[in-house]
Amino acid sequence: MVAELREYLNCIRDNLRIDRLSEREVTIELENHIEDRLQELKSAGFSEEEAASICVRLLGSAKLVARKIYEAHSQGSWRQVLLTSMPHILFGLLFTLNWLQGIGWLLIMLVLVLGMVIYGWWHGKPSWLFPWLGYSLLPVVIAGLLLLYLPRGWSWVTIVLYIPLALWLVCSVVVQTIKKDWLYFPLMLFPVPIIISWLMTVGQGKIYPDFSLERFYNFAPWIGLSFMALAITAAVFIRLRQRWLKAAVLLLLEIIILTMIACADGELSLIAFASLILVFICLFLTPVFLERKIKYYRQHYIV
Repeated sequence: MVAELREYLNCIRDNLRIDRLSEREVTIELENHIEDRLQELKSAGFSEEEAASICVRLLGSAKLVARKIYEAHSQGSWRQVLLTSMPHILFGLLFTLNWLQGIGWLLIMLVLVLGMVIYGWWHGKPSWLFPWLGYSLLPVVIAGLLLLYLPRGWSWVTIVLYIPLALWLVCSVVVQTIKKDWLYFPLMLFPVPIIISWLMTVGQGKIYPDFSLERFYNFAPWIGLSFMALAITAAVFIRLRQRWLKAAVLLLLEIIILTMIACADGELSLIAFASLILVFICLFLTPVFLERKIKYYRQHYIV
């Protein structure tokens, strides 16, 4: 194939952001269409280079073609909607049904989350995987926080062993997620500001919070409602076709949920509320920058 057409197809692939199976089918179909058009133009007397240039002009901008293909294939099925919403629903039930009373339910939840992550990771990283992936990182964070309470003299365990391993794991997950599609990064970390805000609210905004199950139970309906709102947001995200709408839904509903938490008991100060909004906006915008860096690295340093 002519170099110009090869570059054109590569540009489309770089901007498709659909699952591997659909991408393979679409690119094969597109290549066959281009080959047919190329042969028609060559039969009409054009050279191969001229025919390739005409094909590119007729097809239009590679990014525009990729966007149209994305919109045609980006709407998830209702099965994907259920799988994407399920982790938010399950964690909401932990609070609304007081399942936190027994450690067994929490362990079952973590095993289920890890099982779904392993299955999805080895089956092409479908869109429903990323909310599960976000919850699977919670034990990593919790373990790091618990290590801070080790006896004096044991802090080297955290510094030397745990932090490098945790950073490597988190960075690997982040890079793989952004390679798939940067929009999956905020979808994956969507619950993080919500969980932090509830911890601050239940802990009464103290530097060294005093958590109690009784306070968690007092807020259980609100906590469950916030997780259900996360589930609805994830479902809407999967069903939408346009990328800008997906991004707008994630950004807008996160702010609405954080506002709901701030109004729940008035424990979340204005500064804390504004900080959480800023954190989420940073989480939302960072993958855009990282995606460009990853693409630049792949284009210039990977043959």
